[in-house]
Amino acid sequence: MHSEIKENKIIISGIEDFDIFKTFDCGQCFRFDRTGKDSVGGVAFGRYAEFIQSEPDKLIIRTDAPEDFETVWSPFLALGEDYKLRRKNILDCVPGDAVMAEAVKVGSGIHILRQDRWEALCSFIISQNNNIPRIKKIIGRLSEAFGEEITFCGEKYYTFPSAKALAAAGTEKIFSCGTGFRAKYIFDASKKIISGELDLDKVAALPAEQAAKLLCAIKGVGPKVAACTLLFGFCYDEAFPIDVWVKRVLSKYYPEEFDPHVFGKYAGLAQQYLFYYEKYTGGAYGIVPFCQCSTDIK
Repeated sequence: MHSEIKENKIIISGIEDFDIFKTFDCGQCFRFDRTGKDSVGGVAFGRYAEFIQSEPDKLIIRTDAPEDFETVWSPFLALGEDYKLRRKNILDCVPGDAVMAEAVKVGSGIHILRQDRWEALCSFIISQNNNIPRIKKIIGRLSEAFGEEITFCGEKYYTFPSAKALAAAGTEKIFSCGTGFRAKYIFDASKKIISGELDLDKVAALPAEQAAKLLCAIKGVGPKVAACTLLFGFCYDEAFPIDVWVKRVLSKYYPEEFDPHVFGKYAGLAQQYLFYYEKYTGGAYGIVPFCQCSTDIK
């Protein structure tokens, strides 16, 4: 992979196994939308960026801080990670699993975004009993009301609000942004962060099970929200969130006693492949269920 800066653009060539549309269209991030035929744009880490991919091996990033490529955008997009190795690892963990083999093929190009921890936590609190368009609207309203205004090419955007800003806003103002019953959960998370009761750096240093337990001390955070937060905000690649789509795949193709953690240390990526496979293709209904094609689960 090679990168060069030209004005406010970062031009990256030699990219492998990365697709911006698959990556931003599988329910892991809510601040980015399509801006054109070959592009998506949005705000992350307090900056606006537009990602343009008209060729599979080339990516252009438009941003007012192109010097942040190595410290912000490359890690955010997980461009330096070996996804060919990750796919092989997943499939080696479940030899003979025709469902996962097909899901990996369909979802190839998905990267697990490395998002801001606080934003990921709040975003997945908001995701409870919700759909992606509505989640995006709520986060947009919260950001406009309590985030900081930034500009790019004359357009206004807003950063995700800090814990301090949301704690100062209070439950009623958070509720006014359309958060519904989640307002008290967001406020509780904010208060725990600013009081020091919850230290996200300490969470990040713990084994996954203990980290999830700490997150679940926040009102309204259960196993699914904690798993999403750990996977997308804390780089716990083994975390395996089970939402309605993944539950559908598991119930359709796998036995009741099946443990999704058999997918190994990249189980979170396996989850994304299954999500994309089921939601955007409807799954391969003619495929033989895993429980009938392999009994050698490692």
